[in-house]
Amino acid sequence: MRTYDGSAGDVDHGTIGSAHASYRRPDERIAHVIAEALGDARTVLNVGAGTGSYESAAHTITAVEPSLAMRAQRPAELATAIDAVAEGLPFDEGQFDAAMTLFSVHQWSDVEAGLHEMRRVTRGPVAVLTCDPARVRDFWLYEYAPDVLDTEARRYPSLDRLTAALGGTTTIQPVPIPLDCTDGFNEAYYGRPEMLLDPAARQACSAWSFVDDRARQDFDTSLRRALGSGAWDEAFGHLRSRPSYNGSLVLLRATP
Repeated sequence: MRTYDGSAGDVDHGTIGSAHASYRRPDERIAHVIAEALGDARTVLNVGAGTGSYESAAHTITAVEPSLAMRAQRPAELATAIDAVAEGLPFDEGQFDAAMTLFSVHQWSDVEAGLHEMRRVTRGPVAVLTCDPARVRDFWLYEYAPDVLDTEARRYPSLDRLTAALGGTTTIQPVPIPLDCTDGFNEAYYGRPEMLLDPAARQACSAWSFVDDRARQDFDTSLRRALGSGAWDEAFGHLRSRPSYNGSLVLLRATP
């Protein structure tokens, strides 16, 4: 099923995607990890490309993005994204040197079909940036917004499932999250809790769209109270000065 906006899977980016480009800016340290996974590939397919985060001028990029709202936010210097879905890529077998999908597989309607398609059209490595659902609830946010992280844990496919779908040889690399991370997913604010009091920052993380206004208001009230009383800092204040955080973020790299 696709929405009026064209979004495929479980999120309507036409409704929630307006703040995405402002808050989900690529972080250069995460970009380095992705670049290493792609190696010396010349042609790279980016599936679920969104606004083009982490697309490098070092590669010839072909971007696939079903959401009109996301395609419209792509900078002018990037390649125009093709309107297609992961489960039905309009390319020949082995057309690309490498492929990547970043923060996207948890939104697909059929993860196995999408990854099989990526493998079909790619000669070399396939890189998947995602979160390990077994570790999602370890984040302090679970104390204040359990419904949000329960939703995340349900949506993210297990690493075993991804590995099986990718086939070949797959490595799994934890990706440290820097304290001043510019890519505003939930764990990016591990040491900056005040950022999650900004509704636009929350909107840029799709999991927040799965809870209702009452849950968002309860979160806002409880976190503000904990910050005001010092309870958050007593429990988690050490994170404010931690240079990086090893959370649920991982990069899978699969070769045939």
